[in-house]
Amino acid sequence: MKAVIRASRFTAVWTLLYALYRFYYAVGGTLGMPGIPNSMAQWRRVNAIGAGILFVTGTLAIVLVKAWSRERVRPLLFVLCWVLTVACVSHALIDIGQRIASLSGALTIDYPFWRTIDRRSADLQDLLFNEPWFFIEGLLWAAIAWAGGLGDSPRRRLWLGSATAATFAATAIGLLSAFGIIGRMIIG
Repeated sequence: MKAVIRASRFTAVWTLLYALYRFYYAVGGTLGMPGIPNSMAQWRRVNAIGAGILFVTGTLAIVLVKAWSRERVRPLLFVLCWVLTVACVSHALIDIGQRIASLSGALTIDYPFWRTIDRRSADLQDLLFNEPWFFIEGLLWAAIAWAGGLGDSPRRRLWLGSATAATFAATAIGLLSAFGIIGRMIIG
């Protein structure tokens, strides 16, 4: 139980720190913005929604700590951790691939919500800050599952294998979509 508490606390702090970053933009902060959005109100709204989702996710990591001791609830917690792991890691890998391709000139990313944008600055900010955060966030949710009993479970290989396969599939679909090889697929 101590390992779950530690992993959950670390995940909550990690998530809430990123929520503060989004909240900064939601309340009108402009430092670090790579350009000027078409609508500052829309920019603030998007960041407020992001900060809210992150706040709920960070709080969830702490709220669910006691639930790990309940055997009947644990399968649902494993599923939740699986979904968050796959979603966050896939998000990171897709965007890292896009940003590297953009920096190398192999891909031009469309920015319809920006009046002006420094593409290199946007790519570097995403590549060096935003996406590593998502990658680590996904690994932290996997660590919560591991500490919650997955490490001792006979189903750990199924969980890890299916999470890896789903991450690979989602990343492949995301990159194929970004490069226009398949239809546009945007989630979130």
